[in-house]
Amino acid sequence: MESYNLSLLARKIFEFDLPLVHSRTLMELLEIRNRRSFFSILQRFQDDGILQKLEKDKYRILQKNVSSFQIANFLYEPSYISLETALSYWGILPQFPFEITSVTLKKTVTKSVDGIVYSYSHVSNTIYGLYAKEKEFLMATPEKSLFDQLYLVSRGWRSLDLNECDLSNVNKKEFLRICTMLQDDRVDRWIGGLQW
Repeated sequence: MESYNLSLLARKIFEFDLPLVHSRTLMELLEIRNRRSFFSILQRFQDDGILQKLEKDKYRILQKNVSSFQIANFLYEPSYISLETALSYWGILPQFPFEITSVTLKKTVTKSVDGIVYSYSHVSNTIYGLYAKEKEFLMATPEKSLFDQLYLVSRGWRSLDLNECDLSNVNKKEFLRICTMLQDDRVDRWIGGLQW
């Protein structure tokens, strides 16, 4: 088995711009060719508090600041923050949800890391999109997060009390444009209950 200078490799890790990294990317950046050596080094870096394994092949560099929203985007790709979490972030819902909610093109799943629950709801590729980079993470716009929520509510997969919504941060014209563009009859039925 090849030998490596662990302190030099650790220094390299701290120089990366990435706070979150896939194992294959880490292996390439550290220029380690032998997989057995690589996984031995990964384990050592976890034991030494340099890396935290989030799940299989996904790691966090512990000395770097990272938000739970960044972790949400990283854990299940492609995805973006939406639904209750985004509605709370934009001030549309008054309370912050118990879990960090996202939408994805993949199947619906729930994951847990460090006591935080991350839920991902599947939407079709005709609905997926209209998000932006907000700070260091991907999040639906206020209008799209409301649409995503109503889309899932209309299918019976989520709930929403429209009386709790503060729509002052929602651009009505943009929201209606999204509804028209995505042409979803089930969501259209909910629009009448919104108090602009």
